[in-house]
Amino acid sequence: MAGFLDTTVKDIELRISELKEEVAKLEAARSALAGDSTAPARRARTPHAATRSARGATQRRRPGRPRGRRGGNTRASQALELVRSQPGITIPRLAEAMKIQPNYLYRVMPALEKDGTIKRNGQGWFSSDAKS
Repeated sequence: MAGFLDTTVKDIELRISELKEEVAKLEAARSALAGDSTAPARRARTPHAATRSARGATQRRRPGRPRGRRGGNTRASQALELVRSQPGITIPRLAEAMKIQPNYLYRVMPALEKDGTIKRNGQGWFSSDAKS
C-alpha cells in the first residue's frame, strides 16, 4: 500500500508540474494577444524553452530608441504648429484643439520656451520669430 501511495503522490506532483507549464504558456499567449505590458502574476518555475524564448522576445527592441516613445516629439510639434498658426493662443485652447488634457501642456510649453522656439506673453503663447 505504501508503494501505491508514493507512486500516486509522484504522479500528482508530475501532473501539477505539467499544469504549471501549461498555465505559463497560456498566460504568455493571453498577454501577447491582449497587448498587456505587464507580466503574468504567477509564473511557473520551469526551464521550459518556450517560456524562455517568449520572455526574451519581449526584451528585444531597436537600439538607441527608448521603449514606448514615438520619434518626432509629436505633441510638442503639434503645439508649436498651433502657436505659429494662432499667435497668442492659451493652453486651454491648445488642449481643446489637440483634444488632450491641458495639464500635459503645462509641462510641454515651458520646455518649448526653454528651447527658444516659443515665448509667453501674459496668458498667450507666441512663436519666437513672431512679434508679440
